Formats: sequence, structure tokens, C-alpha cells
Amino acid sequence: MIGFLRGKLVHKAPPFLIMDVNGVGYEVEAPMTTFYDLPALNEEIKLHTHLVVREDAHILFGFSAEAERTLFRALIKVNGVGPKLALTILSGQSAEEFYRCIQDNDSQALVRLPGVGKKTAERLIIEMRDRLPDLGVSGSASTDTVGVKISTAGSPKQEAISALCSLGYKPLDASKMIQNISTEGKTCEDIIRLALQGAVR
Repeated sequence: MIGFLRGKLVHKAPPFLIMDVNGVGYEVEAPMTTFYDLPALNEEIKLHTHLVVREDAHILFGFSAEAERTLFRALIKVNGVGPKLALTILSGQSAEEFYRCIQDNDSQALVRLPGVGKKTAERLIIEMRDRLPDLGVSGSASTDTVGVKISTAGSPKQEAISALCSLGYKPLDASKMIQNISTEGKTCEDIIRLALQGAVR
């Protein structure tokens, strides 16, 4: 098991990033809450990681905070919640916001996340309620953004739509989510953050 990675951030295209660790490029999938905390390209970062081994792939997930990884691991133990859906949940809400939804039995807020239906939301509330107090996630996730650019082709708006699709939103829904957002001068991460905030209200 790979516990953490420390290396140079060389590429960002949510939800994927690439880290150069002693000459080896690790592709990592991360929630948007982690992307908000990333520094500029070519800066050193450390991510807490979780490796998912499947028959057809080994997928590495990375998190800027230990509490996020802990919550991710708890989520994938819930029946019907896989790594992709867990990543979407962590992207749409901070750990603190998710914790609040569970405490308040707020299934409506959870249903607004892509891939989370009514039954899944109810299952999350039931199965996570007794686990969360031991996870130490309340107030642990940062939602501050760092104004950095993604080194990929296309405008920040186009990259944001692509990232939202990768998180489970349909292309039309992703476009609608950002159509009322003023994107001028904003980074891809800024646009995604505003779109996700609007989606879960």
C-alpha cells in the first residue's frame, strides 16, 4: 500500500493530477477539495494516498488532508458506494459539510450530488452516522482556493465542464451549472467550486 507521495506537481486536469516523484510520474485522482489547496505547477506537494486495485487497473487516489482520506475509506465501505462516487461526494462537499448532512439527516443535500439517489443518501446517513464521530473530520477540510492555472489546452470554462463530467455530471447539466457564473478572470478550480456550491444548495 502506498501511504503518501511527496514530489513535484507537474500536471493538473481535474480530477487528475501527475506528480513527479524522483523521476517517476504518478497519475493520481483527487477530489476538488484537494485541488483547491494545490500550489502552482512545479512546486512540491505531499498527498495522502489510497490505492484501489482492480482486475484491469491500479488507481491511486490522493488527498491533501488525512481526514479526507479517512472519510474516503469510510465511504467506500458503504454498500453501493465505490471509489468514483466517494470522490464525487468529497468534491461536492467538504468533509465538514458532509458530516453536517449526516448529523442533520439531510438526505436532500446528498441527493443533489451526481450519482447519489434517494436510497443511497438514506444508506449513507444510516451507515455513516455511527462512524463519523470517530473520523475526526468535523472542520478538517479546507475550502479555500489557491488561484493557480491548469496547464492544459482549452479555456478554464471548458476545462471546468470537462472536470464536472469526470465527476459524474452529464455534459448538458455541467454546462447549465456554469452558465450563470461569471468566468472572466477565474481559474478552472474557481469555476468548479462555484458550480458545485450552486449545485448543492
